[in-house]
Amino acid sequence: MRAILSVWDKTGLVDFARGLNELGVELFSTGGTKKALGDAEIPVHGVEQMTNFPEILDGRVKTLHPAVHGGILARRDIESHMTQLLEKGITPIDMVVVNLYPFVQTVAREGVSREEALENIDIGGPTMIRAAAKNFPHVLVVVDPADYTPVLEKLCSGNVDIAERQRLAQKAFQHVAIYDTAISSYLRSQGEDEDIFPDEMTIAMKKIQGLSYGENPHQQAAFYREEMIGKGDHGIASAEQLSGKPLSYNNILDIDGALRAACDFSVPTVAIIKHTNPCGLSSNTDLAEAYRRALAGDPISAFGGIMASNTKIDMKTAEEINKTHFDGIIAPDFEDAALNLLKRKKDMRILKVAGVSDRMSALELRRVSGGGLVAQTADFTPDEVPMRTVSKREPTDEEVKDLLFAWRVVKHIKSNAIVLVKDSELLGMGAGQPSRVDSVAIALKKAGSRAKGSVLGSDAFFPFPDGVELAAKAGVTAIIEPGGSKRDEDAIKVANEYSMAMVFTGMRHFKH
Repeated sequence: MRAILSVWDKTGLVDFARGLNELGVELFSTGGTKKALGDAEIPVHGVEQMTNFPEILDGRVKTLHPAVHGGILARRDIESHMTQLLEKGITPIDMVVVNLYPFVQTVAREGVSREEALENIDIGGPTMIRAAAKNFPHVLVVVDPADYTPVLEKLCSGNVDIAERQRLAQKAFQHVAIYDTAISSYLRSQGEDEDIFPDEMTIAMKKIQGLSYGENPHQQAAFYREEMIGKGDHGIASAEQLSGKPLSYNNILDIDGALRAACDFSVPTVAIIKHTNPCGLSSNTDLAEAYRRALAGDPISAFGGIMASNTKIDMKTAEEINKTHFDGIIAPDFEDAALNLLKRKKDMRILKVAGVSDRMSALELRRVSGGGLVAQTADFTPDEVPMRTVSKREPTDEEVKDLLFAWRVVKHIKSNAIVLVKDSELLGMGAGQPSRVDSVAIALKKAGSRAKGSVLGSDAFFPFPDGVELAAKAGVTAIIEPGGSKRDEDAIKVANEYSMAMVFTGMRHFKH
């Protein structure tokens, strides 16, 4: 039995190769892999001893040779294939152990040149992997160090069955597909006019963990991280769990929603999420005060929800958090004492995430039956909001501040979305109603008497003036909305009747 070993990730390599050698497998290798095996005093031949041809072009060509690929691709059950190998002096290769150059890690480094990126595109490795995977009934292909031990155990027992061979082949093709996706994404991103919606698109995903179940107990589920070029570690997929029960499918959705909402603000901000909607959100220079104000938005709904902070959680804030039951908390960091206090609630999931102030992926992907939708994310900064006053009264400086805050909050709430805000605090929200006026009524009910003197944000225009009038009668003083309805003038007329300030943005924020 003969095997070629050529790996970048050398985890478990020496023990695996030693086990193969003890089974009498003849080992061939290249470059750093050959050196690692030699240093471990494991007998190994250079691939040039198989090909009778030296490496050329600074190592670009070393395994691209008929002696290698003929030995991998020959079908043992076809007599003519074996005859041709014999005629050409080629010996079959029974195992290919390969993983690829770290292209993603290379191009993620700041300032990496295009030349360096191109030199880290592996050619011989994917070619051997694909050849071995194609011929998996006869050739074992191993791309993941996690498979070394089970493969070695099966070899020791004398039987690597066809099902296991097929599993390894499937894994190998997926390994190469993810690699090719990364290269394609990099080259597309380097174009002068990047086409973010190419005619063909693949998405590279790596499994983080299996989940106990999906959105409901009868659904299976797993959690994957997208392998994105140049994005680095960010978001819930790269979070470190510090304490608490394992994450569930719904936990992950809610934690992501809370993280995105909190990260949308530069000042210390706390977001509290229930069923993917913010039920509390506040910004304040004092994080503990931001938390208290966020909780006050809807303390009943907050119970059992998810809380996110966009800044380090201190002891004073942790003491406040500890008074309420949350399923999970996520923040960029925790003071040691604060973390120790929060950990006393053994079941509460506590997560630490790097880069919470970074914007998330530039594209949003959603599955539909038979396909998928891809769109740019609804990112913007306060300076990017084109506010145009359409009412007789201009908003005050304080109203402008709260209107901009409301406009950032409302994009995180399911349509039809209405938010009531005062002093950078979410007082009440209405979400997901087929009728916009119903969302206004729900937001007003949540805010109660605090609605008086607040401002209102609406993710889309008011198709009728009834929602504006309902808000005005409750004491709302200003509204921010996209405008664009055939009945805009009716809405403006009501605003003027109640001396409300009304601002149009020309920008809609549906979140279905």
